[in-house]
Amino acid sequence: MPTLDRQDDVFVLDLGDGENRFHPDWIASVDTALNEVERTAGPRALVTAATGKFYSNGLDLEWLSAHADQHDDHLVSVHGLFARLLSLPVITVAALQGHTFAAGAMLSLAHDFRVMRGDRGFWCLPEADIDMPFTPGMSALIQSRLAPRTAHEAMVTARRYGGSDAAAAGIVDQAVTEDLVRSTAVEMAHAQLSKAGDTLGTIKARLYGPALASLRGTSTPRG
Repeated sequence: MPTLDRQDDVFVLDLGDGENRFHPDWIASVDTALNEVERTAGPRALVTAATGKFYSNGLDLEWLSAHADQHDDHLVSVHGLFARLLSLPVITVAALQGHTFAAGAMLSLAHDFRVMRGDRGFWCLPEADIDMPFTPGMSALIQSRLAPRTAHEAMVTARRYGGSDAAAAGIVDQAVTEDLVRSTAVEMAHAQLSKAGDTLGTIKARLYGPALASLRGTSTPRG
């Protein structure tokens, strides 16, 4: 399960050492950590990271299959997590040390910056290959964070981007060696500590207004 640590004024949220899928308990744990980050006063920033092969492999499809009656409510909570990170009043950096797929890739896009391992691991939106269309909120998030050509390729072709290709496409800000992923993300976050506060939250809310409105909508159509 996710755990929250603090390195000086940089919070580091480790998402876990498994596939880090979006199970309800996992989402609740992340939300609890974000509560602590938000209610802390003073300069601060947030890095999310993980341990092992995956940053996040997306929705917990096994749980969804067993709880079909909760599908819409679950997507509302997923959308809520994306919206919360996208508008968080602190600088956020995702440290992508491993595979970052589907909802995990969307979670990374909700951060202000991304650092990815350059030699192994993929960033991918596989929905076209797994017959699972993006919700309007998901589409709005992706399109708000990626250049149109990159968004089109990533969403329509389900391309798997390695770290160097992801950096070239503007999906991530830096591609570095495995041992530097987390430390680089922490350095990036530390450089922006003073930005934390209501003004930053307002800037993000206005910058991503349409995407946030779509993510926070009450309906979650599947087509």
